[in-house]
Amino acid sequence: MTDRHGRRGDPPPAPEPLPVPVADAHTHLYLQGAEASAALAAAAAVGVDRIVEVGCDVTSSRDAAALAAAHPAVLAAVAIHPNDAAELVDLPAALAVIDELAALPRVRAVGETGLDYYRTGPDGRPVQQESFRAHVDIAKRHGKALMIHDRAAEPGSGAPSSHEDIFAILAEGAPETVIFHCFSGDAEMARRCAEHGWYASFAGNVTFRNAGALREAAAAMPTELILVETDAPYLTPMPYRGRPNAPYLVPLTVLALAEVQGLPVEQLCQALSDNANAAFGGW
Repeated sequence: MTDRHGRRGDPPPAPEPLPVPVADAHTHLYLQGAEASAALAAAAAVGVDRIVEVGCDVTSSRDAAALAAAHPAVLAAVAIHPNDAAELVDLPAALAVIDELAALPRVRAVGETGLDYYRTGPDGRPVQQESFRAHVDIAKRHGKALMIHDRAAEPGSGAPSSHEDIFAILAEGAPETVIFHCFSGDAEMARRCAEHGWYASFAGNVTFRNAGALREAAAAMPTELILVETDAPYLTPMPYRGRPNAPYLVPLTVLALAEVQGLPVEQLCQALSDNANAAFGGW
C-alpha cells in the first residue's frame, strides 16, 4: 500500500509508552489521512499527549486554528510555507489572513515560514525572504513563537546558504521565541542558535543512519532548548523509514535524542515537556 505522499506499507506498530508525556511540536494531521480524534488518542496512548498542528497555506492554517479551538490537546501554528509564498499571485492577501489567525488565543506560533532553497530557485528567493520578514513581523506583533522552515540547496549548486540568510533576517529583529523546526544544521549552527536562546526541534531524520552530523547537532544543543516533533506524515523514524508517520511515533525519536544527549529517557521527557510548554505557552 502506498499513501498520497509515496510512503509504502502499513502504519508502523505503536512503540512502548514514554515514562513522562511529551508534545509533538510540529505535525500535519490534515495530511495524514486519519481522523483527528483517533490520531490524538493513539498518540496519547504512548505518552504523546499534546501536539502543535501546523498550517502551510491559508486553508490549512484556518483548519489548524479550528482544530486547536476544538481540541484541548492541540495548539496551532499558521503561515504561508516559503515554497507556496514564491508561487502565490497575491501574497499580501494571504499574509493578511495569517495575521488575523495569529491573533487567536489557541494559535501559538507563526510558521512554518522561512527559506527553502532546495525547491525554490533564484527567481523565487526574494519573495521567500519578503514573506519570511512579514511572518517575523506578525509573530512579534502578536507575541507568538516563530517556527522556521530552513532547507538548504543541494551541495555544489552554487546557491547561497539558507542558514546564513535566515540568521541575517533574524538579526534585523527576532521574536522572543524562535523555533527551528526539523533542525537541519550542524553542531556549529546548533551552538549559534543556543547563544540566542532559540529552540531546535528534532524530527525522525535524527534517527537515520546517514544523519551523523544531525546527531552531533542534537548533542551540542542544550537540553533546555530541545523540542521533538514528527513533521508527519514525513520523516518517519527508524526502523520504519519510508512508512507512514504520525504523532504516536514520537517515542522513537525521543529514544534517539536521549542517547545523543546522554540522558535517561525519563529526564529528557520531562525536559521536552517543559520546553514545549515554555515555547508555546502551555496547552
